[in-house]
Parts: sequence; structure tokens; C-alpha cells
Amino acid sequence: MVEKTGRPGYLQIADDLRTQIRTGKLAPGSSLPSTAQLGQRYEVSASVVKAAISVLRTEGLIVGQQGKGVFVRNDLPEPAPAAGGEVMEQLAQIRATLQDLGERLADLEQAVFQEPKKAR
Repeated sequence: MVEKTGRPGYLQIADDLRTQIRTGKLAPGSSLPSTAQLGQRYEVSASVVKAAISVLRTEGLIVGQQGKGVFVRNDLPEPAPAAGGEVMEQLAQIRATLQDLGERLADLEQAVFQEPKKAR
């Protein structure tokens, strides 16, 4: 069933089917349930199911065969690596660069705005 989370229903269905494909519950070569069956399972219209199928087709996880149905690809593409690690590495580089720039700015300000030493 599609939940009212603010995330579009077709994406929730695509997520669920993708998980079933990746875990082997829907094995390579196996057919997906019909649009009508998926619509009943998720309690959505056929157009929502078709949008979810379109997402998975675009990702290369499934293929349609005219008059036969929609099937999990036999040669599944490898899942894309999680972007989280790459993003964290980029953030670390940005932080290091900012720290370096901050130190250089402090050195520059000290050179330009030197306070005269107070006479005692």
C-alpha cells in the first residue's frame, strides 16, 4: 500500500519493486505481476503503476515484451555506488580549503593591519 508521506506513490512502488529485484524476491527473468494486480496490491490506479514501471525500465532493471508482460532483466546492471561517501569526501575537501583560506586571510590581515607597538 502506498503511504501518505508526501513522496509520490509511483516512486514508492518503484522503490518497493526495486528492493524486491535487488534482494532476489523478484529473480532475474521472472515476470512482474500485471498492472491490475500491482494496482490492487498498492491500492493505486493503473497510471500510477505504469509510472513506477517506467522508472524501473529507465533504470534498466526490467524489460517489457509485447503481449507477454514485463520481466526482470537477466543481466541486471550493478547498483550505482552510494553517493554519500563521495559527498562526504567533497565536504571534507571543502572544509580543508576553507580552513586554509581562513588562515591565509588571517595572515594577510595581520600583515596589512599591523597595530603599532605601544610604547611603555
